[in-house]
Amino acid sequence: MAHADLPDGVQQVRLKLMEARAKEGGAPRDTAAWCAVVASNVAADWHRARRRRERLDERLIALRPWETVQRGGEEASALALTVAEGLEALPLEQRRVVVLRFYADLPLARIAEALEIPEGTVKSRLHTAMRAMRKRLRAEEVV
Repeated sequence: MAHADLPDGVQQVRLKLMEARAKEGGAPRDTAAWCAVVASNVAADWHRARRRRERLDERLIALRPWETVQRGGEEASALALTVAEGLEALPLEQRRVVVLRFYADLPLARIAEALEIPEGTVKSRLHTAMRAMRKRLRAEEVV
């Protein structure tokens, strides 16, 4: 885990301990050992999720249709540049949803599955991102 993520990891371990106490009616016999195992599992989950995000980012980069843009003329190039700048200005979570939806043409359920988030969160991020993109395109007078 990255140093900045450690407080979140500690909170996850605490939460799991509280959940275990609630389920079993008491703390595990050896709390220190139990916490060590849970912390190890939380760290492993974090690393697996990070690797999935990295692979997803690599696939998204490979989907950029630059050749099509270059053949589209000056107007298409200006639009593509503005869209690319708008995408880069979006927060990473929103950018991923937009790219998966419109570049990879994935349905909302598949996006939710790929990013391991609820479908409602996908819809919300997509809505917010598209509103920001429309505002940017109007401000740049590209559309």
